Amino acid sequence: MTETPPAATTDPVRPVFRERAFVWLWSGQTISQFGEQFSGLAIPVLAVLVLHAEAFQLGLLNAASTLAFLLVSLPAGAWIDRMLKRRVMIIADLGRAVMLAIIPLLWWLGVLQLWHLIVVAVIVGIGSVFFDVSYQSYIPFIVESRQVPDANSKLEASFQVARIGGPALAGALLAVLAAPIVLLADAVSYVVSAIALSRIRDREIVSNPDERLGLRREIAEGVRFVAGQPLIRRVVGSTAFSNFFGVMSMTLLPLLLLKTLNLGTGTLGIIFSVGAVGGLLGALATPHLARKLGQGRIIPLSAIASGLLVALIPLAALLPRAAIPILIVAEFGQSFMVLVYNITQVSLRQRLCPPRLLGRMNASIRCVVWGVIPIGSLLTGVLGSSIGVVPTMFIGAAGALAGSAFVVFSPLMGMRELPTEQFADQR
Repeated sequence: MTETPPAATTDPVRPVFRERAFVWLWSGQTISQFGEQFSGLAIPVLAVLVLHAEAFQLGLLNAASTLAFLLVSLPAGAWIDRMLKRRVMIIADLGRAVMLAIIPLLWWLGVLQLWHLIVVAVIVGIGSVFFDVSYQSYIPFIVESRQVPDANSKLEASFQVARIGGPALAGALLAVLAAPIVLLADAVSYVVSAIALSRIRDREIVSNPDERLGLRREIAEGVRFVAGQPLIRRVVGSTAFSNFFGVMSMTLLPLLLLKTLNLGTGTLGIIFSVGAVGGLLGALATPHLARKLGQGRIIPLSAIASGLLVALIPLAALLPRAAIPILIVAEFGQSFMVLVYNITQVSLRQRLCPPRLLGRMNASIRCVVWGVIPIGSLLTGVLGSSIGVVPTMFIGAAGALAGSAFVVFSPLMGMRELPTEQFADQR
């Protein structure tokens, strides 16, 4: 058996923008991702400046937003493999829109409290689990296998475009509008995404009920595939380790910028937007870097570089006069490397996994790599309250860098091409 059929190396690859289904998915996601940048900035600003949250409360809020990935991912993956993924995504979009719209309503009534944000974060997180697992499992149903890396690159590029304009615009709006009102933009974007998804016609069919093994056995099958595939197992270890420690910087960043460095919300938005330019360039540069350095090799190389750049964020507090340039370099470089890493490792997973296991494979991975985030967030809150914001962020940077060892000391360092499902069968 050869790694890929001969036709795969001779036939031209059809551009993904010629696929009508992909265009609808890309359009809806571009708008939705733009909206998410509004809530990504408005919620921590609302928590810190309006509800006066401290380090432990920010850790609790961030843990709530990602708790569902730890508790719900595994059964969600099995359920999603039994359902039409497009339908799941539509329901998740509409559900998240409703929940986000509740926050400005409670604020307008004068009863908004921090625990309301936590409850909404948990429910929105559940919707995000179902949407994200379906989303990452859906691409192979609307494009060819060889189009998958390009499709992921295009989707990530649009996400980074949203990150460029979204935070800066959100920061400007927060200067003149209340944070709860800004959240409505995200709710509307979810509705637009649901409408775009409703326009897609795909080739997915519901799995045969007679072939189902039972929920526990189906979950176990997905877990066994992830645990038994050596390359995917390495990627999961690296991503989980990096996420567990990297969340320390992400969680405490609003406190570092708004209180430790006394930067305003406008500056906060600009730093995020300029940093997002790095993400956009990373998404666009990934295909070129893959050809130049090797599709497998850029996974460990980008993991090392990302870990090093995280350390610049707390360094800004030690050099306050140079804080803004340092933060811009850190955000720019880290976003660039994270996108290179994510696009390539997600493409690796999608190409190695049989279609019938895509939902469970992605859910099993999300359970680990996102499930560690609420645990890391709670630890961040405890450490931030006890030893301080900056020392906690340096601990996070050291841990994030250490996570790259999983992929650095792996066969990926010598791979120029990403393997396919046939490779997985051979292993």
